[in-house]
Amino acid sequence: MSKSNTESYGIIGLGRFGTALAIRLAESGKEVIVIDNNENKVVELRKYTEYAYVCDNITKEALEEIGIQNCDTVVICIGEAIDTSILLTLNVVNLGVKRVIAKAISPDHGAVLAKLGAEVVYPEIDMALKLAQKLLTNNILEYLSLDDNVEITEIKVHKSIKNKKICELPLRKKYGINIIAIEHDNKTDVEIDPNYVLSEDDVLVVIGKTDKIREYERRIN
Repeated sequence: MSKSNTESYGIIGLGRFGTALAIRLAESGKEVIVIDNNENKVVELRKYTEYAYVCDNITKEALEEIGIQNCDTVVICIGEAIDTSILLTLNVVNLGVKRVIAKAISPDHGAVLAKLGAEVVYPEIDMALKLAQKLLTNNILEYLSLDDNVEITEIKVHKSIKNKKICELPLRKKYGINIIAIEHDNKTDVEIDPNYVLSEDDVLVVIGKTDKIREYERRIN
């Protein structure tokens, strides 16, 4: 994949975490490279991206030939095979990828990945903590599908809309999307002031038709 104006992602490892991440990004209109040594998993992802590669031995040379260095962000979703995870992270960082995110399964594993220059995520731990927080506070879900056509979800304020007032956004008029809350500094405000000026740290909680939300996300990104 050559460099383009569309934000691009590389996903290495197609377990449940990597597969779900790749599909979500591809459905949002992002360019996605996926790599795994399991041919069946790769073939399945070809429904979502033309850049799906089977690679038995994911060396630095193989990554470079595939074009992983052209991605804006690469997510290494291999956690259980710690030695492979560490080597892949080192190779991707050395290829000059701007942002490298790596899955870890323990604090020690995460410490090594961080030393190599990766952002570290602990998917299982993070999901458990988020679920606990929601159970304790009854907060709104980050994503809630109401039926096949309507959803409640969060949209981060992109640089293209920061410093704009709520009333200046085309959300409602053009896309039929309604803002039901604004999250700022870990606080949620459900009383929406049309003259509120958005900052890049804000998160909009919106409700609308799924296809219109995806269309709007593609436009602002």
